[in-house]
Amino acid sequence: MSDRAGDYIAGLFGAEDELLASLREEADRTGLPPIAISADEGRLLQVLLTAIGARRVLEVGTLGGYSAICMARALPAEGELISIDINEQHAAFARRYIERAALRSRVEVRVGRALDVLPSLDGHRFDAMFIDADKEPLPTYFEWALRLVRSGGLIIGDNALWGGRVYEADDNDERTRGVREFNRRMASDPRVTGIIVPTHDGVAIAVVR
Repeated sequence: MSDRAGDYIAGLFGAEDELLASLREEADRTGLPPIAISADEGRLLQVLLTAIGARRVLEVGTLGGYSAICMARALPAEGELISIDINEQHAAFARRYIERAALRSRVEVRVGRALDVLPSLDGHRFDAMFIDADKEPLPTYFEWALRLVRSGGLIIGDNALWGGRVYEADDNDERTRGVREFNRRMASDPRVTGIIVPTHDGVAIAVVR
């Protein structure tokens, strides 16, 4: 996507309300990694969840809670979002903003290594899973998504273009390999129908068959 196209889309669909703008500013000021989703990607998540009538969502990678708040706002009042993060400080920050957003009844933040927490959810069914976490285990997250997301639900992965590194043939970093393999499975696994939307750093989206 060209810079002009991205700026145009962000200008139309990327407005942040006061709470999200405050979250982003405080996260930057207090040293959280500057890797939260963009405001227009938050809108994309809301469109996707609304389109499938999502009621239960699983997120891997909470950070400051920006994406959790965006997604929870697209759920019905009785909806549920479980978000997993390995960092207790990130979780505490996110919980504070989730409380300010009046979404505590819809959002639960669980602290732990995702690969340790996901087995506790085996047998649950979610309408969507959003993956925005460490890249090396992305292929394993994909397999967990297939276990946990219902037929007709969505698997969504952020950073699918990984800053352009996925198409640099000489980049064999373990994280890059994880992103490439995740993308390959989204493209070729017969259990899903997927695509990468080239917005910002790329969003991989697949429907579970």
